Amino acid sequence: MKKPIIAITADSIVEPSAIINQVYADFAPRDLKEAVIASGGIPVILPFPDNPQKSESFAKETAPLFDGFIIPGGPDVDPTFYNEEPIRELGRTAYQRDAYEKAIVEAAKELGKPVFGICRGLQIINVVFGGNLYQDLEKQNPESYMKHSQSAPGHFPTHFATISEDSEFYSIFGEKVYVNSRHHQAVKDLAPGYRITATAADGVVEAIESDDHLIIAVQWHPENMWREDEKQLDLFKQFVKKCQ
Repeated sequence: MKKPIIAITADSIVEPSAIINQVYADFAPRDLKEAVIASGGIPVILPFPDNPQKSESFAKETAPLFDGFIIPGGPDVDPTFYNEEPIRELGRTAYQRDAYEKAIVEAAKELGKPVFGICRGLQIINVVFGGNLYQDLEKQNPESYMKHSQSAPGHFPTHFATISEDSEFYSIFGEKVYVNSRHHQAVKDLAPGYRITATAADGVVEAIESDDHLIIAVQWHPENMWREDEKQLDLFKQFVKKCQ
C-alpha cells in the first residue's frame, strides 16, 4: 500500500545567524517529522511564501500534491486575522505564516483532505473558520487558573484533559489524557462547524474536531511525548491512516 504523503507547514528561524544559509531558514520540529515516519507516513516540510499576497495561489498549487496536512506549534496567531488589535501580552507573531496556513487549511478543506492541528495549529484552524482566541489567558480569562505554560521540560506531561465520549480521541485515550502544556493563548469562541472534544479542569479548550471529522486538533504537543507515551503515537497513526 502506498504510504500517504503528509505536509508539515514550516516555521521560520528569525534570529540572526553567522551561517548565511540559516538566516530565515524554514524548519519543522524533528520530533514531529519522526512521529509521522513512525506512523507510516512520508513527511514533507512545506514552507510559506515570503509575500503573503501569494499565499492563496501557492496553497491551491501545493494542496493537491499531499494526502494530509499537519499544522504544528509556533508563535502566536496574529489577532488581526480575527479582527482584534494586539494587546501588550501578545508574543511574537508571524503574519506570513498565518496567511499561508489559513490558505492551505482552506484548500485542504475544499479538497476534502485531512488536517491535524497541534497547539498553535488548533488556534489557527479555529480562527480560519470563524472563531477567535484569548490573546493571553492570564490577562483575558479570569476563569483560567491553571498553569498552561509549563516550567517543566517540554516533553513532560503536567496536567490532565477530559475527553468527550463522542470524539475520535476517546477511542485512543479514554476519558482522561495526561498532557504537556506550552501555550498562553487558547480558543475563546469556537468556530461554526466544530465541536470541543477535550478540556482542561479550568475549562480551557484542549481539543476540537470538525463536524465532518476531517479536521482534528489538540492544544498539547503529542510530538514531544510519543516516545514515552504509546497512545500519543496512536494519535499520529490514526491521522496517517485517515490520509491513506
